[in-house]
Amino acid sequence: MITNALKLLTVSLLLALAGRQACAQDSPSLALSLDQAITRGLETNLNAVLARSRVNEAEGTRERRVAGYLPHLRIETPFAWQTRNLRAQGISLPNSPAVVGPFTSYDFRIYGEQSILDLQSYHAIRASEQEKKARLDDYRDARGEVIRLVTVQYLNAAYAEARVATARSRVQTSEALEKLARDQRAAGVADGLDVLRAQVQLANDRQNLQVTGNNAQLALLALARSVGIDLGTPITLTDKLAFKPLEPPRIEQGIEAALESRPDYRSLFSQRASLEEQVKASRSRYLPKIVVSGNYGTSGQEVSSLDPSGMLQVNMVLNLFDYDRKGERLELESSLERNARLVADLKLGVEQDIRAALLTLASATDQVATAREGAQLAERELQYAGDRFRNGVANNIEVVTAQDALARARDNELNALAQHAEAKIALARALGDTEKVYRLFLGIE
Repeated sequence: MITNALKLLTVSLLLALAGRQACAQDSPSLALSLDQAITRGLETNLNAVLARSRVNEAEGTRERRVAGYLPHLRIETPFAWQTRNLRAQGISLPNSPAVVGPFTSYDFRIYGEQSILDLQSYHAIRASEQEKKARLDDYRDARGEVIRLVTVQYLNAAYAEARVATARSRVQTSEALEKLARDQRAAGVADGLDVLRAQVQLANDRQNLQVTGNNAQLALLALARSVGIDLGTPITLTDKLAFKPLEPPRIEQGIEAALESRPDYRSLFSQRASLEEQVKASRSRYLPKIVVSGNYGTSGQEVSSLDPSGMLQVNMVLNLFDYDRKGERLELESSLERNARLVADLKLGVEQDIRAALLTLASATDQVATAREGAQLAERELQYAGDRFRNGVANNIEVVTAQDALARARDNELNALAQHAEAKIALARALGDTEKVYRLFLGIE
Protein backbone atom coordinates (compact mmCIF):
# COMPACT_ATOMS: atom_id res chain seq x y z
CA MET A 1 0.00 0.00 0.00
CA ILE A 2 2.82 2.41 0.85
CA THR A 3 4.50 1.64 -2.48
CA ASN A 4 1.32 2.40 -4.39
CA ALA A 5 0.87 5.65 -2.49
CA LEU A 6 4.43 6.70 -3.32
CA LYS A 7 3.88 5.89 -7.00
CA LEU A 8 0.66 7.89 -7.01
CA LEU A 9 2.40 10.85 -5.34
CA THR A 10 5.27 10.72 -7.85
CA VAL A 11 2.89 10.65 -10.80
CA SER A 12 0.92 13.57 -9.35
CA LEU A 13 4.06 15.66 -8.91
CA LEU A 14 5.21 14.90 -12.45
CA LEU A 15 1.81 15.85 -13.86
CA ALA A 16 1.77 19.07 -11.85
CA LEU A 17 5.28 19.97 -13.04
CA ALA A 18 4.36 19.22 -16.65
CA GLY A 19 1.22 21.34 -16.33
CA ARG A 20 3.22 24.23 -14.91
CA GLN A 21 5.74 24.05 -17.74
CA ALA A 22 2.93 23.92 -20.29
CA CYS A 23 1.31 26.99 -18.74
CA ALA A 24 4.64 28.82 -18.82
CA GLN A 25 5.09 27.91 -22.48
CA ASP A 26 1.52 28.93 -23.34
CA SER A 27 1.66 32.25 -21.45
CA PRO A 28 1.32 35.22 -23.80
CA SER A 29 4.42 37.14 -24.73
CA LEU A 30 4.80 40.68 -23.39
CA ALA A 31 5.55 43.25 -26.11
CA LEU A 32 7.98 45.74 -24.61
CA SER A 33 9.33 48.93 -26.16
CA LEU A 34 12.30 50.87 -24.83
CA ASP A 35 10.06 53.66 -23.54
CA GLN A 36 7.79 51.16 -21.78
CA ALA A 37 10.80 49.46 -20.21
CA ILE A 38 12.09 52.78 -18.87
CA THR A 39 8.66 53.68 -17.49
CA ARG A 40 8.43 50.33 -15.72
CA GLY A 41 11.93 50.70 -14.37
CA LEU A 42 11.21 54.13 -12.89
CA GLU A 43 8.23 52.64 -11.05
CA THR A 44 9.71 49.38 -9.80
CA ASN A 45 13.52 49.52 -9.86
CA LEU A 46 14.94 49.11 -6.37
CA ASN A 47 17.35 52.06 -6.62
CA ALA A 48 14.52 54.48 -7.44
CA VAL A 49 12.27 53.03 -4.73
CA LEU A 50 15.01 53.34 -2.08
CA ALA A 51 15.82 56.90 -3.13
CA ARG A 52 12.13 57.81 -2.78
CA SER A 53 12.04 56.27 0.70
CA ARG A 54 14.98 58.49 1.71
CA VAL A 55 12.97 61.52 0.59
CA ASN A 56 10.12 60.37 2.83
CA GLU A 57 12.55 59.90 5.71
CA ALA A 58 13.84 63.45 5.27
CA GLU A 59 10.26 64.74 5.24
CA GLY A 60 9.58 62.83 8.46
CA THR A 61 12.66 64.39 10.07
CA ARG A 62 11.49 67.86 9.06
CA GLU A 63 8.00 67.22 10.47
CA ARG A 64 9.47 66.08 13.79
CA ARG A 65 11.63 69.17 14.09
CA VAL A 66 8.72 71.46 13.19
CA ALA A 67 6.65 69.70 15.84
CA GLY A 68 9.12 70.86 18.48
CA TYR A 69 8.15 74.46 17.73
CA LEU A 70 4.41 73.84 17.81
CA PRO A 71 2.19 73.94 20.94
CA HIS A 72 2.26 70.87 23.17
CA LEU A 73 -0.90 69.97 25.07
CA ARG A 74 -1.62 67.09 27.41
CA ILE A 75 -4.26 66.09 29.95
CA GLU A 76 -3.52 64.50 33.32
CA THR A 77 -6.14 63.07 35.68
CA PRO A 78 -4.33 61.68 38.72
CA PHE A 79 -6.27 60.05 41.55
CA ALA A 80 -4.25 59.57 44.72
CA TRP A 81 -4.85 57.67 47.98
CA GLN A 82 -1.97 58.69 50.22
CA THR A 83 -0.51 59.50 53.60
CA ARG A 84 1.89 62.34 54.42
CA ASN A 85 4.80 62.52 56.86
CA LEU A 86 4.57 66.12 58.03
CA ARG A 87 7.66 65.89 60.20
CA ALA A 88 9.79 64.77 57.22
CA GLN A 89 8.71 67.93 55.43
CA GLY A 90 9.67 70.19 58.38
CA ILE A 91 6.12 70.57 59.79
CA SER A 92 5.72 69.87 63.50
CA LEU A 93 2.47 70.74 65.30
CA PRO A 94 1.81 70.24 68.98
CA ASN A 95 -0.57 67.43 69.90
CA SER A 96 -0.71 66.22 66.27
CA PRO A 97 0.62 63.04 64.73
CA ALA A 98 3.65 63.12 62.46
CA VAL A 99 1.84 61.11 59.75
CA VAL A 100 -1.58 62.22 58.54
CA GLY A 101 -3.98 60.34 56.33
CA PRO A 102 -4.80 58.29 54.49
CA PHE A 103 -6.85 60.66 52.39
CA THR A 104 -7.87 60.89 48.73
CA SER A 105 -7.29 63.61 46.16
CA TYR A 106 -8.57 64.22 42.62
CA ASP A 107 -7.01 66.41 39.96
CA PHE A 108 -8.28 66.96 36.40
CA ARG A 109 -5.89 69.25 34.52
CA ILE A 110 -4.75 70.29 31.03
CA TYR A 111 -1.14 71.36 30.50
CA GLY A 112 0.20 73.45 27.63
CA GLU A 113 3.61 74.64 26.48
CA GLN A 114 4.70 76.86 23.58
CA SER A 115 8.19 77.97 22.55
CA ILE A 116 8.28 81.69 21.82
CA LEU A 117 11.98 82.02 21.05
CA ASP A 118 14.18 79.01 20.25
CA LEU A 119 16.79 79.75 17.60
CA GLN A 120 18.36 76.32 17.92
CA SER A 121 15.12 74.63 16.91
CA TYR A 122 14.53 77.22 14.18
CA HIS A 123 17.87 76.53 12.50
CA ALA A 124 17.38 72.79 12.96
CA ILE A 125 14.12 73.09 11.00
CA ARG A 126 15.88 75.04 8.25
CA ALA A 127 18.60 72.38 8.13
CA SER A 128 16.03 69.61 7.72
CA GLU A 129 14.39 71.52 4.85
CA GLN A 130 17.72 71.75 3.02
CA GLU A 131 18.35 68.08 3.74
CA LYS A 132 15.04 67.23 2.10
CA LYS A 133 16.08 69.22 -0.98
CA ALA A 134 19.28 67.20 -1.11
CA ARG A 135 17.34 63.92 -0.90
CA LEU A 136 15.02 65.11 -3.70
CA ASP A 137 18.07 65.81 -5.86
CA ASP A 138 19.40 62.36 -5.00
CA TYR A 139 16.05 60.91 -6.02
CA ARG A 140 16.23 62.67 -9.39
CA ASP A 141 19.78 61.40 -9.80
CA ALA A 142 18.69 57.85 -8.96
CA ARG A 143 15.90 58.04 -11.55
CA GLY A 144 18.40 59.22 -14.14
CA GLU A 145 20.66 56.29 -13.30
CA VAL A 146 17.70 53.91 -13.61
CA ILE A 147 16.97 55.30 -17.07
CA ARG A 148 20.58 54.69 -18.11
CA LEU A 149 20.61 51.21 -16.57
CA VAL A 150 17.35 50.10 -18.20
CA THR A 151 18.42 51.55 -21.54
CA VAL A 152 21.69 49.63 -21.44
CA GLN A 153 19.89 46.42 -20.44
CA TYR A 154 17.38 46.88 -23.26
CA LEU A 155 20.16 47.56 -25.78
CA ASN A 156 22.05 44.50 -24.58
CA ALA A 157 18.95 42.38 -25.09
CA ALA A 158 18.29 43.90 -28.52
CA TYR A 159 21.92 43.34 -29.48
CA ALA A 160 21.76 39.72 -28.31
CA GLU A 161 18.55 39.10 -30.28
CA ALA A 162 20.06 40.69 -33.39
CA ARG A 163 23.05 38.37 -33.05
CA VAL A 164 20.65 35.43 -32.91
CA ALA A 165 19.08 36.56 -36.18
CA THR A 166 22.54 36.94 -37.70
CA ALA A 167 23.59 33.50 -36.44
CA ARG A 168 20.40 31.94 -37.84
CA SER A 169 21.04 33.58 -41.21
CA ARG A 170 24.60 32.27 -41.12
CA VAL A 171 23.33 28.73 -40.48
CA GLN A 172 21.02 29.03 -43.48
CA THR A 173 23.92 30.22 -45.62
CA SER A 174 26.12 27.37 -44.37
CA GLU A 175 23.39 24.84 -45.13
CA ALA A 176 23.12 26.16 -48.68
CA LEU A 177 26.91 26.10 -49.12
CA GLU A 178 27.14 22.58 -47.66
CA LYS A 179 24.55 21.42 -50.19
CA LEU A 180 26.48 23.21 -52.91
CA ALA A 181 29.66 21.38 -51.88
CA ARG A 182 27.89 18.03 -52.06
CA ASP A 183 26.47 18.91 -55.46
CA GLN A 184 29.88 20.03 -56.67
CA ARG A 185 31.41 16.78 -55.48
CA ALA A 186 28.71 14.77 -57.25
CA ALA A 187 29.46 16.76 -60.41
CA GLY A 188 33.16 16.01 -60.01
CA VAL A 189 34.11 19.64 -59.52
CA ALA A 190 34.92 19.40 -55.77
CA ASP A 191 36.43 16.71 -53.61
CA GLY A 192 35.51 15.23 -50.24
CA LEU A 193 37.63 17.75 -48.35
CA ASP A 194 35.44 20.59 -49.62
CA VAL A 195 32.35 18.77 -48.39
CA LEU A 196 33.96 18.05 -45.03
CA ARG A 197 35.05 21.67 -44.68
CA ALA A 198 31.51 22.88 -45.41
CA GLN A 199 30.08 20.42 -42.88
CA VAL A 200 32.53 21.60 -40.19
CA GLN A 201 31.54 25.20 -40.88
CA LEU A 202 27.84 24.28 -40.66
CA ALA A 203 28.40 22.50 -37.32
CA ASN A 204 30.27 25.53 -35.95
CA ASP A 205 27.52 27.89 -37.08
CA ARG A 206 24.84 25.73 -35.48
CA GLN A 207 26.75 25.70 -32.21
CA ASN A 208 27.16 29.50 -32.41
CA LEU A 209 23.39 29.80 -32.89
CA GLN A 210 22.81 27.84 -29.68
CA VAL A 211 25.26 30.01 -27.76
CA THR A 212 23.81 33.29 -29.03
CA GLY A 213 20.28 32.05 -28.32
CA ASN A 214 21.20 31.31 -24.71
CA ASN A 215 22.90 34.71 -24.36
CA ALA A 216 19.76 36.38 -25.66
CA GLN A 217 17.64 34.65 -23.02
CA LEU A 218 20.08 35.70 -20.29
CA ALA A 219 19.92 39.30 -21.51
CA LEU A 220 16.12 39.22 -21.41
CA LEU A 221 16.25 37.87 -17.84
CA ALA A 222 18.48 40.76 -16.77
CA LEU A 223 16.13 43.23 -18.47
CA ALA A 224 13.06 41.67 -16.84
CA ARG A 225 14.56 41.96 -13.37
CA SER A 226 15.65 45.57 -13.87
CA VAL A 227 12.10 46.65 -14.82
CA GLY A 228 10.14 44.48 -12.38
CA ILE A 229 8.69 41.92 -14.83
CA ASP A 230 8.05 38.34 -13.70
CA LEU A 231 11.07 36.34 -14.81
CA GLY A 232 8.85 33.63 -16.30
CA THR A 233 7.08 36.04 -18.65
CA PRO A 234 8.25 35.82 -22.29
CA ILE A 235 9.33 39.23 -23.60
CA THR A 236 9.23 40.46 -27.18
CA LEU A 237 11.32 43.55 -27.84
CA THR A 238 9.53 45.93 -30.20
CA ASP A 239 12.45 48.35 -30.67
CA LYS A 240 15.37 47.01 -32.65
CA LEU A 241 18.87 48.38 -33.03
CA ALA A 242 18.81 51.28 -35.48
CA PHE A 243 20.96 54.28 -36.19
CA LYS A 244 19.30 57.52 -35.07
CA PRO A 245 21.71 60.46 -35.40
CA LEU A 246 21.96 63.12 -32.71
CA GLU A 247 23.38 66.61 -33.01
CA PRO A 248 25.50 66.98 -29.85
CA PRO A 249 25.77 70.28 -27.96
CA ARG A 250 28.95 72.31 -27.75
CA ILE A 251 31.23 71.39 -24.87
CA GLU A 252 31.01 74.81 -23.19
CA GLN A 253 27.22 74.87 -23.40
CA GLY A 254 27.00 71.31 -22.12
CA ILE A 255 29.20 71.99 -19.11
CA GLU A 256 27.28 75.15 -18.21
CA ALA A 257 23.94 73.35 -18.49
CA ALA A 258 25.17 70.39 -16.45
CA LEU A 259 26.41 72.56 -13.59
CA GLU A 260 22.96 74.13 -13.43
CA SER A 261 20.88 70.95 -13.65
CA ARG A 262 22.96 67.92 -12.60
CA PRO A 263 21.05 66.61 -9.55
CA ASP A 264 24.11 65.01 -7.94
CA TYR A 265 25.95 68.35 -8.16
CA ARG A 266 22.97 70.36 -6.85
CA SER A 267 22.55 67.89 -4.00
CA LEU A 268 25.97 68.81 -2.64
CA PHE A 269 24.94 72.48 -2.43
CA SER A 270 21.76 71.58 -0.57
CA GLN A 271 23.83 69.47 1.82
CA ARG A 272 26.15 72.42 2.36
CA ALA A 273 23.19 74.69 3.14
CA SER A 274 21.93 72.11 5.62
CA LEU A 275 25.34 71.94 7.32
CA GLU A 276 25.50 75.73 7.57
CA GLU A 277 22.10 75.77 9.27
CA GLN A 278 23.31 73.09 11.66
CA VAL A 279 26.31 75.28 12.51
CA LYS A 280 23.93 78.14 13.32
CA ALA A 281 21.84 75.80 15.45
CA SER A 282 24.98 74.74 17.33
CA ARG A 283 25.90 78.36 18.03
CA SER A 284 22.35 79.04 19.24
CA ARG A 285 22.68 76.49 22.02
CA TYR A 286 24.08 79.26 24.28
CA LEU A 287 21.35 81.76 23.41
CA PRO A 288 18.31 82.10 25.69
CA LYS A 289 15.08 80.26 25.00
CA ILE A 290 11.72 81.67 26.00
CA VAL A 291 8.90 79.26 26.71
CA VAL A 292 5.34 79.98 27.79
CA SER A 293 3.68 77.21 29.79
CA GLY A 294 0.65 76.80 31.96
CA ASN A 295 -2.06 74.54 33.26
CA TYR A 296 -5.70 74.75 34.26
CA GLY A 297 -8.00 72.26 35.95
CA THR A 298 -9.87 71.31 39.07
CA SER A 299 -8.72 69.48 42.20
CA GLY A 300 -9.99 68.46 45.58
CA GLN A 301 -10.58 65.56 47.96
CA GLU A 302 -14.08 64.80 46.71
CA VAL A 303 -15.33 64.54 43.16
CA SER A 304 -18.45 66.50 44.14
CA SER A 305 -16.42 69.43 45.49
CA LEU A 306 -13.60 70.23 43.09
CA ASP A 307 -12.20 73.73 42.94
CA PRO A 308 -10.62 75.29 39.82
CA SER A 309 -6.95 76.26 39.80
CA GLY A 310 -4.30 77.04 37.24
CA MET A 311 -0.99 78.68 36.43
CA LEU A 312 0.55 80.68 33.56
CA GLN A 313 4.29 81.29 33.46
CA VAL A 314 7.01 82.51 31.13
CA ASN A 315 10.38 80.77 31.43
CA MET A 316 13.71 81.93 30.09
CA VAL A 317 16.18 79.06 29.76
CA LEU A 318 19.87 79.92 29.37
CA ASN A 319 22.47 77.21 28.86
CA LEU A 320 25.61 78.13 30.80
CA PHE A 321 27.83 75.11 30.25
CA ASP A 322 27.54 72.43 27.55
CA TYR A 323 30.81 70.76 26.62
CA ASP A 324 29.09 68.65 23.94
CA ARG A 325 28.97 71.74 21.71
CA LYS A 326 32.73 71.44 21.09
CA GLY A 327 32.43 67.95 19.64
CA GLU A 328 29.43 68.99 17.58
CA ARG A 329 31.38 71.93 16.15
CA LEU A 330 34.27 69.67 15.15
CA GLU A 331 31.87 67.27 13.41
CA LEU A 332 30.19 70.06 11.45
CA GLU A 333 33.47 71.71 10.44
CA SER A 334 34.77 68.37 9.13
CA SER A 335 31.56 67.79 7.22
CA LEU A 336 31.73 71.23 5.64
CA GLU A 337 35.33 70.70 4.58
CA ARG A 338 34.46 67.32 3.07
CA ASN A 339 31.52 68.87 1.24
CA ALA A 340 33.73 71.59 -0.25
CA ARG A 341 36.19 69.00 -1.56
CA LEU A 342 33.36 66.92 -3.02
CA VAL A 343 31.94 69.97 -4.82
CA ALA A 344 35.32 70.84 -6.32
CA ASP A 345 35.96 67.25 -7.40
CA LEU A 346 32.50 66.73 -8.88
CA LYS A 347 32.78 69.98 -10.84
CA LEU A 348 35.77 68.48 -12.62
CA GLY A 349 33.91 65.18 -12.88
CA VAL A 350 30.98 66.87 -14.64
CA GLU A 351 33.31 68.29 -17.28
CA GLN A 352 35.07 64.95 -17.65
CA ASP A 353 31.77 63.10 -18.07
CA ILE A 354 30.58 65.47 -20.79
CA ARG A 355 33.85 65.46 -22.71
CA ALA A 356 34.05 61.66 -22.49
CA ALA A 357 30.42 61.26 -23.60
CA LEU A 358 30.92 63.58 -26.59
CA LEU A 359 34.10 61.76 -27.64
CA THR A 360 32.37 58.40 -27.31
CA LEU A 361 29.38 59.60 -29.30
CA ALA A 362 31.56 60.93 -32.13
CA SER A 363 33.57 57.71 -32.19
CA ALA A 364 30.43 55.54 -32.17
CA THR A 365 28.94 57.56 -35.04
CA ASP A 366 32.07 56.97 -37.12
CA GLN A 367 32.10 53.29 -36.16
CA VAL A 368 28.54 52.82 -37.42
CA ALA A 369 29.45 54.19 -40.85
CA THR A 370 32.64 52.14 -41.02
CA ALA A 371 30.95 48.95 -39.85
CA ARG A 372 28.15 49.30 -42.40
CA GLU A 373 30.67 49.72 -45.18
CA GLY A 374 32.58 46.70 -43.93
CA ALA A 375 29.41 44.58 -43.86
CA GLN A 376 28.58 45.53 -47.44
CA LEU A 377 32.09 44.62 -48.59
CA ALA A 378 31.97 41.30 -46.70
CA GLU A 379 28.66 40.42 -48.37
CA ARG A 380 30.21 41.04 -51.79
CA GLU A 381 33.25 38.99 -50.83
CA LEU A 382 31.06 36.02 -49.88
CA GLN A 383 29.09 36.34 -53.08
CA TYR A 384 32.27 36.36 -55.20
CA ALA A 385 33.78 33.44 -53.28
CA GLY A 386 30.59 31.43 -53.73
CA ASP A 387 30.55 32.12 -57.45
CA ARG A 388 34.19 31.07 -57.81
CA PHE A 389 33.52 27.82 -55.95
CA ARG A 390 30.31 27.20 -57.90
CA ASN A 391 32.18 27.65 -61.18
CA GLY A 392 35.03 25.40 -60.08
CA VAL A 393 37.61 28.16 -60.15
CA ALA A 394 38.59 27.66 -56.46
CA ASN A 395 37.84 25.39 -53.53
CA ASN A 396 35.60 26.43 -50.66
CA ILE A 397 38.39 27.71 -48.42
CA GLU A 398 37.63 31.14 -49.83
CA VAL A 399 33.94 30.61 -49.04
CA VAL A 400 34.59 29.66 -45.41
CA THR A 401 36.95 32.60 -44.99
CA ALA A 402 34.36 34.96 -46.48
CA GLN A 403 31.69 33.56 -44.17
CA ASP A 404 33.84 34.33 -41.13
CA ALA A 405 34.58 37.82 -42.44
CA LEU A 406 30.88 38.51 -43.00
CA ALA A 407 29.99 37.26 -39.50
CA ARG A 408 32.57 39.59 -37.95
CA ALA A 409 31.41 42.50 -40.09
CA ARG A 410 27.76 42.05 -39.12
CA ASP A 411 28.64 41.71 -35.46
CA ASN A 412 30.76 44.88 -35.71
CA GLU A 413 27.79 46.71 -37.19
CA LEU A 414 25.43 45.55 -34.43
CA ASN A 415 27.98 46.42 -31.77
CA ALA A 416 28.50 49.89 -33.26
CA LEU A 417 24.73 50.54 -33.27
CA ALA A 418 24.45 49.49 -29.61
CA GLN A 419 27.46 51.61 -28.62
CA HIS A 420 26.00 54.63 -30.42
CA ALA A 421 22.73 54.35 -28.48
CA GLU A 422 24.62 53.85 -25.21
CA ALA A 423 26.76 56.91 -25.95
CA LYS A 424 23.61 59.03 -26.43
CA ILE A 425 22.08 57.98 -23.11
CA ALA A 426 25.48 58.50 -21.42
CA LEU A 427 25.54 62.06 -22.80
CA ALA A 428 22.00 62.68 -21.54
CA ARG A 429 23.07 61.37 -18.13
CA ALA A 430 26.16 63.60 -18.08
CA LEU A 431 24.15 66.72 -18.97
CA GLY A 432 21.56 66.16 -16.21
CA ASP A 433 17.74 66.16 -16.32
CA THR A 434 17.93 62.71 -17.90
CA GLU A 435 14.23 62.12 -17.40
CA LYS A 436 13.34 65.19 -19.46
CA VAL A 437 15.63 64.58 -22.44
CA TYR A 438 16.08 60.84 -22.82
CA ARG A 439 13.27 60.50 -25.38
CA LEU A 440 14.85 63.21 -27.53
CA PHE A 441 18.35 61.73 -27.24
CA LEU A 442 17.20 58.16 -27.99
CA GLY A 443 14.87 59.18 -30.78
CA ILE A 444 11.74 57.88 -29.03
CA GLU A 445 8.58 59.32 -30.51
